[in-house]
This record gives sequence, structure tokens and C-alpha cells, in this order.
Amino acid sequence: MTLWVRFRGGGTEGFGVLEDGTIRIHAGDLFTGASPTGDSVELADVELLPPVRPAVFIGLWNNFHEAAAKGGLAIPETPLFFLKSPRSVVGPETPIHPPAGYVGRVIYEGELGLVIGRRVSNADEEEAAAAIFGLTCVNDVTALDLLNADASFAQWARAKGCDGFGPIGPAIATGLDWSALRVKVALNGRVRQDYPAGDMIIPPARIVSLISREMTLEPGDVIACGTSLGALPMRPGMTVEVTIEGIGTLRNVFAPAAQ
Repeated sequence: MTLWVRFRGGGTEGFGVLEDGTIRIHAGDLFTGASPTGDSVELADVELLPPVRPAVFIGLWNNFHEAAAKGGLAIPETPLFFLKSPRSVVGPETPIHPPAGYVGRVIYEGELGLVIGRRVSNADEEEAAAAIFGLTCVNDVTALDLLNADASFAQWARAKGCDGFGPIGPAIATGLDWSALRVKVALNGRVRQDYPAGDMIIPPARIVSLISREMTLEPGDVIACGTSLGALPMRPGMTVEVTIEGIGTLRNVFAPAAQ
């Protein structure tokens, strides 16, 4: 398994492999042939950035059996997905702010994220699986009261695409078995979500395959696989932590609205 991170420190940005608190710096392109430079930096001395900046950021809805059963929802045969703005992406430790003037509920949704590593279009499942570079943590933040503010039109992009509503990280893990993972979310240290990724209705390779029939995916694009039970509103000042063993903990504070 390898953990890839992006970082900022000393006035520069870079990327590399995280090993025991040390980042082994690499050069080149993460997806097409990164090579070690021989230099390193200590994790404690830098700021972690989002491990990738997706041009396309996709989120799934109703993709877990347990949540579908509790909600009385039909089992989908194809991914039910929406788009989050690429400008929603932030990294670990970056505060999450509700939109200016918004006083409604804001919820967290801890999710497993797929990072695409090669161009994929109209792919079968074998090709789609090979196009998944690695896995990351996602917090699919949602301004819940915006979603159904207009009874005639569900505003998925607006509710989920606000600036800062797409924390991802802290790393991209390669070589993990997604089906053996659990997604855990703690709010102020209290675990609120804890569910197996293996409960997914549509698994990763099939998600990528089916979406690629309609939308070409490029290296760096991210797909959040959906969430299960336990997504709840946050209050200002609360710390939300999405943890997936093998990837790490994505930690952010829900801060008051920016003025």
C-alpha cells in the first residue's frame, strides 16, 4: 500500500509518498510516472492540501443497502449521481463555512472516494477497475435546507457545491481492498457513522463503468461512493472527522458563516 499526499511548506507546493511521518518528495505527474527526488520533508512541518484537484467531482445517492432499507428506497440499477463544484474541494484541517447568510442545517456525510488515474470512456468493468488509481476520504457536506427549498426543483448542485463543501484527503491510498474497509465519522469525538464499504449497492468498478458510458472521466476526477446511516447536522465549532483505516483521518471544523 502507498499513501500519496500533496503539501505546502516553505513557500512551495509538492507531492510525495507518506511514510511514518515523513513525505518522500516526488517529481513529475502523479498519474503518469512520478519519480522520487531523493528529498523529503516532515509531515509536522507542512500543511496537507487536498491530495487531488478534480475537474469532475461526482457524488452518489442511495448506494448502501442498510440506508436504502431504512429509508424505504428502491435498489437502483445504475448510479444515482450529482455533481459537486470543483471549487468545493478543500483539504484536511480547512474550516468548513456555511454560505453567507445561510442559517439552515448543514450535514456531514462520510464517504469512500475513488480517484481516477487514467482516461476512461464507455468502459467495461475490467477497464473501469484499472482506471481507479486509489481511494480517499470524502466529506460530502450538504446545506440540507437548500436541497428542497423549491418544491418544483431539487437543488443538488447548489446544496452540495458551496465553497468548502467538498473536503477530501488526507491521502490517496493505493493497494487497498475497498470491500474490507469501514467508513467512520466522529463529531466532536463521538462516532456517528460506522458502516462497511462492502454494503455498497453498486461497487466501485461498476460505478466507474456505468458513469463512463455517459461522461468521460479523466485522471484526477473523484467519485464519492455515497453514504449510509448516521449523517447528521453540524453546529458551529464542531470538529468532524472522517476516518477510513489505511487512508487516514480527514479532519475539519465547522465554522461560523464567513462574513
